[in-house]
Amino acid sequence: MANPTVLSDVPPPRERERGSDFAELSRRMAEAGLLRRRPLYYTVRFGAVGLALAGGVAAFLTLGDSWSQLIVAAVMALVFGQLGLAAHDLAHRQVFSRRRANETGGLVVANVLLGMSYGWWMNKHTRHHANPNHEKKDPDVAPDILVWSRRQAKQAKGPARFIGKHQAALFFPLLTLEGLNLSFSSFKALLGPSVKRPVLEGTLLVAHFAVYFGGLFLVLSPGRALAFLAVHQGLFGIYLGSVFAPNHKGMPMVEEGTELDFLRRQVLTSRNVDGGVFVDAFMGGLNYQIEHHLFPSMPTPALGRAQLITERYCAELGVPYCRTGLLASHRAALRHLREVGEPLRGGP
Repeated sequence: MANPTVLSDVPPPRERERGSDFAELSRRMAEAGLLRRRPLYYTVRFGAVGLALAGGVAAFLTLGDSWSQLIVAAVMALVFGQLGLAAHDLAHRQVFSRRRANETGGLVVANVLLGMSYGWWMNKHTRHHANPNHEKKDPDVAPDILVWSRRQAKQAKGPARFIGKHQAALFFPLLTLEGLNLSFSSFKALLGPSVKRPVLEGTLLVAHFAVYFGGLFLVLSPGRALAFLAVHQGLFGIYLGSVFAPNHKGMPMVEEGTELDFLRRQVLTSRNVDGGVFVDAFMGGLNYQIEHHLFPSMPTPALGRAQLITERYCAELGVPYCRTGLLASHRAALRHLREVGEPLRGGP
């Protein structure tokens, strides 16, 4: 599907009550039983991730001060990526029916195991879901370091102005810092309004890093500890970026003042990634990004069937529905970064 860079002139919903297009889709999902909880699935999935984490820690302690620990670092980067996906599902209340149970699980997984503020990330991610790819309202496309539209490129200042010139080439190298950036932003957010319980979250974050850095420098020599840190955090950041970047990057941006109903706002700015069981596991179900944005609390195993219903329904409405492969989605994202950075290289 070819996509414009910016959504500014979108045909309105069909001539009937606004919002009824999504209501009809929601009714079809409910009738198919796709909104009900899946406790067995999450028990098995979270149990497997927990065993992988315990196995990684056991291997770390068994190997001791050895360069073989870099293999453990690489494996633990994948485990941390899966923990991030688990925290995501908990934040969207996909796992438990009670809000407090999801919140408690989120604090354990995000703060204690990952070293990331659950409250800060949930606030940020909720704003993204409300206005995906909106130049002014989506924090995920704020021009802090990268620019996501030509308008942002023309107005860029500071690091974004310098990096934006070559941001497509620098994208994956920059992702190696994403894990550390999440932790840094988490500590910074403790001083702001987005974290409702800063003392609790701050204590959990400090506990995480006390164990993390304490373990590294007690078991490993300083050089090997730093090498482990670089491999672990670098690959963790690349993993996260490889999961989240294909979903919206390269899809149309929404300008201020553009009127879109809920269904079109979510579908037109999102992209699904095909690839079968491997991609489903690697991306934790976020490859079904359109359905996830339409139904954030829908359990991961229901998203595959939901895709069939949603794609067919969008065809009925005449709403473009974007699906592509994993590599093609990354090419589209990088092409978008290169194109919107053109004004910083002296282009129009």
